[in-house]
Amino acid sequence: MAKHKKKISKPTPNPKDSKKDPIESKPEDTPEIESAEPPNNPPTEPETNQAENSEKDRKLNKLFWLRVSLAIIAGTIATFIFEEIEGEERRWASIGFMIIVFAGTVVIAKGMKMQLPSSDRKKIVTQGIGSYIFLYLFTWIVTYTLVHSGSASSGINL
Repeated sequence: MAKHKKKISKPTPNPKDSKKDPIESKPEDTPEIESAEPPNNPPTEPETNQAENSEKDRKLNKLFWLRVSLAIIAGTIATFIFEEIEGEERRWASIGFMIIVFAGTVVIAKGMKMQLPSSDRKKIVTQGIGSYIFLYLFTWIVTYTLVHSGSASSGINL
């Protein structure tokens, strides 16, 4: 760190006096520079080896793709099993079905016996949840539209 000299001069009562040279210059007291090396703190979690990490990642990937495939399957099934229900009740029944299927994937994930550190325990629930919800809804809407496109009197003929 560079040391800068601090200018020391008397206060200037007039603006014309400010152009005078400073009376004296004295080096500024600067604090010592901290070392660039981080302190050696012991890790808070035990280090895992590469095999354990790859096993954990493999199981999390398996859980993700399980949820993606179940979202597509459940979205398609929801079109047909809630056929008799009309209006708003159909929508809420399908959303309830989506939640039940997702809860089933959480039970399956707990049965996989993933060795996750305590900071990653929520990954069992959050892994692929966004993909699951959007794929379920997308599949449900598309299959419902395709199944009922000929019976609707919307003016669109296929």
